[in-house]
Amino acid sequence: MILIEDTVISDDIADKFFVCDISKCKGACCVEGDLGAPLEDAELPVMEEIYEKVKPYLSAEGIKAIEEEGVYVKDWEGDYSTPVIKGRECAFAIYDEKNILKCGIEQAYFDKKIDFRKPISCHLYPIRITKYDHYEALNYDRWHICSDACSHGEQLGVELYKFLREPLIRKYGEKWYEELEREISENK
Repeated sequence: MILIEDTVISDDIADKFFVCDISKCKGACCVEGDLGAPLEDAELPVMEEIYEKVKPYLSAEGIKAIEEEGVYVKDWEGDYSTPVIKGRECAFAIYDEKNILKCGIEQAYFDKKIDFRKPISCHLYPIRITKYDHYEALNYDRWHICSDACSHGEQLGVELYKFLREPLIRKYGEKWYEELEREISENK
């Protein structure tokens, strides 16, 4: 376990190998599971603000789900997430010409229509953050749909924290990430 500021980072984040292999999984993390993408409170107004600019990227089914449920939904535990289409894929997910799920929000970002890349929970996946009163716990969410990403990362020699460098810096800052690297190198 690694402690940095008000975060507790599981050793798996430093030790396990991971590089997404979307050609194999086809973006399954956007369709599998009980809910849509978890959203932070600060992201809720952003989701409302960007919707009209993201809407042209979305499927008709995604637009329908969003217009029926809203750009975010509140679950039984009081947490917020993106709506889903008929209990399946995220309403913001889109299929490309190879039938791979991608993020409509991220596509609008890449096209410079918005400056919000995508929800941080998606950007950080397979790291999941659990918030407690005085700290946040970062854990590696092992899921069979990512087994190809694990073997791909091992082949390339890329640990999870290195693969997720950009979103970790987006969430916690450059100084935090440098401290994470320092802690990991000292513990090896």
